Amino acid sequence: MASTASPYGFKAVNELGGLPYAGSTRSVPLNPAGYASNVYNGSLVYVASTGYLQIASATGADAGTNGFPTGTANTGVLGVFVGCSYTNTQGQTVYAQYYPANALNGIAFVVDDDRAVFQVQAAGTVGQDALGANVFLTAGTITTGSTTTGNSNTSVVAGASAVTTTAAFRVIGFVNMQGFSTVGDSFTDILVKFNPGYHSYSNAVGL
Repeated sequence: MASTASPYGFKAVNELGGLPYAGSTRSVPLNPAGYASNVYNGSLVYVASTGYLQIASATGADAGTNGFPTGTANTGVLGVFVGCSYTNTQGQTVYAQYYPANALNGIAFVVDDDRAVFQVQAAGTVGQDALGANVFLTAGTITTGSTTTGNSNTSVVAGASAVTTTAAFRVIGFVNMQGFSTVGDSFTDILVKFNPGYHSYSNAVGL
């Protein structure tokens, strides 16, 4: 059961309405001369004013200072990073779970469907009363991850009491898998969707 904190970022599981997630992604370039940050599988990403992809760093707690992507240019998140290709120091093309900072010619694979449902771990207990509540990302976890697994450390805040009406994600269900996670576990695994305005495709603010 989810009795210990083991966040893994956002994992697409299906579509709103119950259709299976078919695994579709969009290829989006990072700066070909190198982007200065690691980007992990399960991280939220956005298109910067340069036209290249970057990792989102704001919590999505509101539509202002903590809105996506950086708190200043709230154009919305493009989606979830699930891998990439880049050129290594030997000039070879590498396909990887995460993007290592400053790698050349990076191409990210992004789940950009604004109707996708994602599984994510909360930073504490989430009870049944949180169904239908809004949640946002846990500060300090947003841009971090493991270079061993390649996975993001991103989690969401726990419980309905810490949210506002403008938070980035809606809780639409619970994982409820015996031996993995159930409602009310110490670090509950939940199902969420993007709220309108926090995803690039439902946000009218352009670059």
